[in-house]
Amino acid sequence: MREMLLSALKSYYVGNINKHIANVEVYLRTSVGIGEHSDIQESIDKELEKVAMFDDKLTIIMKYFERRQENEEEKKESKSK
Repeated sequence: MREMLLSALKSYYVGNINKHIANVEVYLRTSVGIGEHSDIQESIDKELEKVAMFDDKLTIIMKYFERRQENEEEKKESKSK
């Protein structure tokens, strides 16, 4: 169950990262066609903030939860020897 929840969170964060990167690419390639965004740089900055937020959360999961699980498994293996 733990692995399933962590995997779901990671997928969610990666999906959101890709979504916001795609938005930045649209701004960079077709900025003329986006009428509701008069300040393109501000819009890109907002998208990058979202990328950074989801990337931070993904990093936290990989650093603190997956590494912790690996350490617990190593301790169990060394005790059984």
